[in-house]
Amino acid sequence: MQSLFRRKPVNLVEDSIAEATDDAGSRPKGHTPSKKELGVVTPKRATTQRRGGAEPAPSNRREAVKRTKERQRAERAEAMAGMRAGDERYLMARDRGPERALVRDIVDSRRTAGTWFFVGALLVLIGSSGAMPPQVQLVSNLVWVVLAFAVVLDSVLISWKIKKLVRERLPKSTQRLGSLYLYGIMRSITFRRMRMPNPRVKLGTKV
Repeated sequence: MQSLFRRKPVNLVEDSIAEATDDAGSRPKGHTPSKKELGVVTPKRATTQRRGGAEPAPSNRREAVKRTKERQRAERAEAMAGMRAGDERYLMARDRGPERALVRDIVDSRRTAGTWFFVGALLVLIGSSGAMPPQVQLVSNLVWVVLAFAVVLDSVLISWKIKKLVRERLPKSTQRLGSLYLYGIMRSITFRRMRMPNPRVKLGTKV
């Protein structure tokens, strides 16, 4: 009696291989073998995600809140970096557009009297107090007049240059010149290191 667990004879294995080869030869020339025919097993979705390194779902509410805060912190840092660099995607509405970029370059390329306005105003306020001698009060008032005159003159020159360059380089601009003047003057009275976006031109650069 033959055993049920006896191995197939070698000739039977060879016959099976030959039959598979004959089947492949009998198929049309343009036939593309399927994954089943090739013995390829398609991995399941979960296995694919594990191999791709997908971030697992949070195990509890605290972890979910932590991930949300970290993501928001990263987004804020990215937005701040983009704003400082002058990336249009992250700028506020008041800073967008080629006109505003040109105004920033005009202001940032020169030294402005407005950067000393608040420091001078503080010194004048201290010097003109009643506790100071009359001579100090007089000097403080004179300094205040000179500082105010310098800021006004500088603002006029900045506005004149803004008008000139905007009309030359952006003749089709629809921006109101008055808003551009105010934008430039407000930037001129801000300390250079505190300006946003950061200056992209150096002092003395010809704009």
